[in-house]
Amino acid sequence: MSRSEVAITVEELSKRYKLGLMHAGSIRELVNGVTDRLLGRRQEQRVDATEFWALRDINFSVQEGEVVGLIGRNGAGKSTLLKILSRITKPTTGRARIHGRVGSLLEVGTGFHPELTGRENIYLNGTMLGMSTREISRKLDQIIDFSEIEKFIDTPVKRYSSGMYVRLAFAVAAHLEPEVLIVDEVLAVGDSVFQKKCIGKMQEVGTEGRTVLFVSHNMGAVKQLCSRAILLEHGQVVTEGRVNDVVNRYLLGATECDSQGWIPHDQVRTGTGEARIRRVQLLGEQGDVATETLLGQRLHVRLDVEVLEDIPDAHFEIGVYSEDGIAVAVTHRDIDCDVDKLPVGNLVVDAEVDVPLLPGRYRIGAAVYRDSGYTIDGLERTVGFEVARYGKDHARPYRWGEVRGYVRPETKWAVSGAAVSQRTLVNKQVK
Repeated sequence: MSRSEVAITVEELSKRYKLGLMHAGSIRELVNGVTDRLLGRRQEQRVDATEFWALRDINFSVQEGEVVGLIGRNGAGKSTLLKILSRITKPTTGRARIHGRVGSLLEVGTGFHPELTGRENIYLNGTMLGMSTREISRKLDQIIDFSEIEKFIDTPVKRYSSGMYVRLAFAVAAHLEPEVLIVDEVLAVGDSVFQKKCIGKMQEVGTEGRTVLFVSHNMGAVKQLCSRAILLEHGQVVTEGRVNDVVNRYLLGATECDSQGWIPHDQVRTGTGEARIRRVQLLGEQGDVATETLLGQRLHVRLDVEVLEDIPDAHFEIGVYSEDGIAVAVTHRDIDCDVDKLPVGNLVVDAEVDVPLLPGRYRIGAAVYRDSGYTIDGLERTVGFEVARYGKDHARPYRWGEVRGYVRPETKWAVSGAAVSQRTLVNKQVK
């Protein structure tokens, strides 16, 4: 790879933060501190600092015209890396070199002056990219049209909603012709139609020979947009390469529990917390933990739940998700209980889920929630499993090379016409 072909070069890059805790001290120290402040004296403060390495020894390069996905779990270091590449923060060690102008769309609130109007911020951003007023004016109508906020373009952006802000920010970043476009997960703020519009624009940018670095938790969007991906874990690059290979590695390694289904204590959850799902298991026919099911086989899901407070109106939810995070099937169950509330203690919930999944990789999600719809405890990514291409005793294998869709519904077919006698065909599930 020649140096002229490289758009981004990252070498031995590390970023360290110090997490400090100031001592309150004794009452005497507190009184003396107040006196010192009143008299204008300098105060000596004791601070305990612990080091946190957000990034450690990062190395990679991106060629001109590549569209590369940067993926990893929350806290992996993705946003820190993008801030360094966007020159918002500096690395502790190592260096990052970018050839050409950089347009970046990071978290909402970055890059625009809140007191300026949308139009004024377009010119401000263009100027920061080194563009002349004439160059910016030539792109102005395209930016406004793409953002779809023409009515508010002369309103200060501090009055914009998050969705309006993202629309304009993306339009500015994509249309002011940066050589390198950096886009963070902020597309999740916009509606689905606008997200598709943004993905289409990024594909267009890539075909024009410009470089795109795209961060997302939506693996479907990453695979649709990118040809290559980089996986970060705990601030380090663990693998990079073809997008399908890296995404599969991420999804297989992103199981939020151990081999027996126990959920780690630091797992990110949603909900109010009166109950906790401690373990999620997929069980085989013999009651053992399974990582594969046969084509047409029911799913036996078991939840271990710890109830921390009495809950009067609790219900369970189990979901099956594709490797791209698409909800394939979600089922709910009221808790059958002799009392009118779920009492404090540990319980086991078993569910037989009859969903005719097609071959592929899936994950199980689980939740406890209230009648009102409020989540008590929710986990979107727990155990992963694979549906084989054949049924029990290898009966009725899936005969198509490409798997399209996620489920095979039972269907009645009627074929009639002059050349055939009428008959009814039924697709039945493999049992």
